[in-house]
Amino acid sequence: MKVIDAIQNTTETLLSFEILPPLKGKGIDSLYGAIDPLMEFSPSFVNVTYHREEYIYKKREKGFLEKVSIRKRPGTVGICAAIMNKYDVQAVPHLICGGFSKEETENALIDLNFLGIRNVLALRGDARKAEQSFVPEENGNQYASELVSQVVDMNNGKYIEEEMKEASATDFCIGVAGYPEKHFEAMSLKADLKNLKRKIDLGADYIVTQMFYDNNKYFDFVSRCRDAGINVPIIPGLKPITSLKQIKFIPKTFHLSFPEALSDALEDCKTDAEVTQVGVEWGIEQSRELMEKGVPCMHYYTMGKSGAVRKILSATH
Repeated sequence: MKVIDAIQNTTETLLSFEILPPLKGKGIDSLYGAIDPLMEFSPSFVNVTYHREEYIYKKREKGFLEKVSIRKRPGTVGICAAIMNKYDVQAVPHLICGGFSKEETENALIDLNFLGIRNVLALRGDARKAEQSFVPEENGNQYASELVSQVVDMNNGKYIEEEMKEASATDFCIGVAGYPEKHFEAMSLKADLKNLKRKIDLGADYIVTQMFYDNNKYFDFVSRCRDAGINVPIIPGLKPITSLKQIKFIPKTFHLSFPEALSDALEDCKTDAEVTQVGVEWGIEQSRELMEKGVPCMHYYTMGKSGAVRKILSATH
């Protein structure tokens, strides 16, 4: 089932999770170990992230350095198929612009279609670590809106090779990202909303937000979207804080802020266990309020660890 159909066919708040593929060389059992404890809550879909290539330098003879491209977390397509087979739940692979030509993206979509995967989340993706700004692949998509257009074209039976006759149309449901606190590269909230509306107007079916810790920012974001004529479902993204490291890492990396009450509570924490307790309690209150307001779905970023999310769901379901 498509994500949009699942949302439209119920009046209840659905659940979904996002997981990381295992590091290259690791087996899939560790991934199952993170998913198994959450399946009792009957998620409607599971997102599987995709990570672009990175460059490392290897020493060669005579002191020369060789620039080598590696993918640390491959296997997104195969993991999606495995999840659907093992758990009988819809999987949503991330599609990213970075590191892929349009032809490579087209071929990936063909593989997904053959596997019966009907949902994708279309993202631009991050810049390479060594680059200050995002640089698209040669003959690749530069923006998520372009990626949305490519998926929509294939849904209409239009492929890169325009002379292709009687091409089969795909049937993907397309999700895109939204930012309650603004994408860090956008000039303003208004400009960011304009970019989001472009993706919806091109054919995206729903929005999943970046994580946030102040529900008022989500509610304000939804209101601004509706005022701008964006009427698709907007799914809130949630991530419990579970370590001292994340207190600084999350705001810096994801360009978001903590509410004062949460910040004050975290400042008093001395151990990861104390941070996790605060994070779970905050997540419970966030989730309860969002459910009371009737959000279409709650999407939890697990980062491969299910313990904190499971505690939140045990308290709210």
